[in-house]
Formats: sequence, structure tokens, C-alpha cells
Amino acid sequence: MTTSDPRVGRQSNRPDAGVVLCRFDDIPDGSTKLFSFGKGFERFQMFILRRSDQLLSYANDCPHVHGPLDWKPGEFLTEEGDYIICAMHGAVFQLDDGLCVGGPCRGEHLDHVQVEVIDGAIVVSNPD
Repeated sequence: MTTSDPRVGRQSNRPDAGVVLCRFDDIPDGSTKLFSFGKGFERFQMFILRRSDQLLSYANDCPHVHGPLDWKPGEFLTEEGDYIICAMHGAVFQLDDGLCVGGPCRGEHLDHVQVEVIDGAIVVSNPD
């Protein structure tokens, strides 16, 4: 990533492996939870979607315009809950892999944030 990349500041506050985010049970099945690290331009945001026992986590950063995805704080899903949608321009992303399947960034992916559950807590883990 070069210094002209608008995500540089936000990436600097990306949580390190081992950071505890919340308890698994703090995220109801079928819903999302937003997490923020740092402030202002240096802020990094991510969100977790819980689907039954599965957790999907991505940076809150649209690959098209590098702005937040949520249409209101912490709300990322279409009305049906079957896609992630960008509030800025309506791009839609698959839940399982963050692939954009509709909109101006078709074919690009959301930035995945690796997490795992340890003793009932959701913890940032090392990327694969």
C-alpha cells in the first residue's frame, strides 16, 4: 500500500491479533456489530456478522470509494439480510466472501478481518 492510498490512516489502527472484541453472545444471530479503533482520519472500523455459529468480519470500507458501508451506524445488510450493501452507491456484496456482485466495484472484495472464538470471546486472529 502506498502513502497515496486513502486507507493508510485507517489501516494504522487496525486491531492486532489477540484483541478481544466482545462476547460471542453479544451479537444476536442474523445481526451485525460495528467496532471502531482510533479517531478521525486515523479511525479503523470493522464489523462482524453472525449467522448461527458462523462469524463473518470485514473492514467497514467500500472498495469503490473507500468510505463506510453502513447506511446507519452498525447497519450493513439489505432488508432481506442476504447481502451487505454500501449506503454510498448501492453496491452489494456476498456475505460469505465479501465479493461485490452488483454496483460499480463488481468483482472486488471487502477487506476480510480474521476473527476466532476463544472461550466464548470473539478475538482478532492472525490472517491466514
